[in-house]
Amino acid sequence: MKFRNFKMVDYVVYGRGCFSQLDEIIAPHRKEDAPMVFLLDHYFIDNTAFKARIPLMGNDVLIDADVTHEPKTTYVDKIANGLKEKYGTVSGVIGIGGGSAMDLAKAVAIMMNNPGQAHDYQGWDLVKNKSVYKIGIPTLSGTGAEVSRTTVLTGPTKKLGMNSDFTPFDQIVLDPELTKDIPRNQRFYTGMDCYIHCIESLQGTFINAFSRSYGEKALELCQEVFLNKKAWDTESDEQLMMASYAGGMSIAYSQVGVAHAVSYGLSYLLGTKHGIGNCIVFNHLEEYYPEGVKEFHKMVEQNGIDIPVGITKGLTDEQFDTMINVSLGMAPLWENALGKNWESIMTREKLRALYERL
Repeated sequence: MKFRNFKMVDYVVYGRGCFSQLDEIIAPHRKEDAPMVFLLDHYFIDNTAFKARIPLMGNDVLIDADVTHEPKTTYVDKIANGLKEKYGTVSGVIGIGGGSAMDLAKAVAIMMNNPGQAHDYQGWDLVKNKSVYKIGIPTLSGTGAEVSRTTVLTGPTKKLGMNSDFTPFDQIVLDPELTKDIPRNQRFYTGMDCYIHCIESLQGTFINAFSRSYGEKALELCQEVFLNKKAWDTESDEQLMMASYAGGMSIAYSQVGVAHAVSYGLSYLLGTKHGIGNCIVFNHLEEYYPEGVKEFHKMVEQNGIDIPVGITKGLTDEQFDTMINVSLGMAPLWENALGKNWESIMTREKLRALYERL
């Protein structure tokens, strides 16, 4: 039997206030006349105080990344091509923000050293050249994007990441202080992305001791934050950040499942953000994750969160087919959730009925 040999993040710095070390961290990686590129989540677009903390030097570039929707391959190409045309190359790409901002940074860093267009690399192990140096700095906790070997990208025909050994960050900066002012609903939706990661990984057919050890700890931390204590205090910032890290590690050697596969269809067609999309779907998955959904409902109620309903009402047959095609294209997710014969279990008709309930 041949075991998969995964590339992980090279360096990790963790601690409240560690963002202040960013200048020191990137200094050895600066190249003459090649800027550092900072892709900043547009959540901070008017936050001049935070922008002032970013260690810009020389011809460094600060881009207010539009992550209203999850990154499109065309947006990746626009940024990467613009940088190539103006500078030729860059010293590195630093993504600061939620999962979309970090995924965008990973994809742009890859495209700086690879020919063609971003959609050419949507899939597994298609990237051939090492990216430029890249750093991930999460300001939301839950996606696991800071440690994953993929990106979440919407292309012209599919929603699928660049899954490769060249995708993980070279460095991540985990500063819980950066998450303290996130809006209540957004914090919950992203935290639930981690919770759902764990439920799907731990109950999947790909589960093993590596994934279980990280997944169980991440699940425990999510439960502590959203069930057993106030979810909005200083200590919970730290717990949720580590849950996100462990949750991302748990799926490195396993996979997610039904909620993620179905939410990809919502995102592709309707532009539904990843965290809230997972919540909308998971809300209706009692058939697949009965205990997890029961606990999820308790978390929703206890934290006073509204989960949108009726978002697929009025869609055409063609639109439903589009979502179904995108979702069924996520074969590894379905196999992890339902086993090797998943195609006989999750038929187009059954998936259509599920989408109609959303």
